[in-house]
Amino acid sequence: MLNQSKASSISSLFITKVKSAINEQRPKVSTSRILLLHDNAGPHKARATTQSLRELGIQVLPHTAYSPDLAPCDFWLFPILKERLAGQKFDRIQDLAKAVNSEPRTILEEDYQGVFRKWQIRLKHCIESHGEYFEGL
Repeated sequence: MLNQSKASSISSLFITKVKSAINEQRPKVSTSRILLLHDNAGPHKARATTQSLRELGIQVLPHTAYSPDLAPCDFWLFPILKERLAGQKFDRIQDLAKAVNSEPRTILEEDYQGVFRKWQIRLKHCIESHGEYFEGL
């Protein structure tokens, strides 16, 4: 179990790294303008994570407990990655990680915009179906 001082130190390091990554990738975007959607996985809900995101001024959008049909990574990004990396062999985990991390950078901005339109349709369908599970949109 981490003591409070060590946990605070880890949280500060995390905040510094996140700010640095945001500034590098989006130098003109303030963290107060970022909306984050992630699922309810344990690390995402952890106190250190939620506190760090709050300190960064990043607003977290609510997400239902288990909804792969509503998570853009599940219904859109992961299938793209699987398709693009299918059949490739990686001798080292570092090579796989590099390939997985570089692929999203090759996706066109219009494709990212399109997924949010699809996401809105899925959210509407979820509301209309009173939260029941659905597939195949």
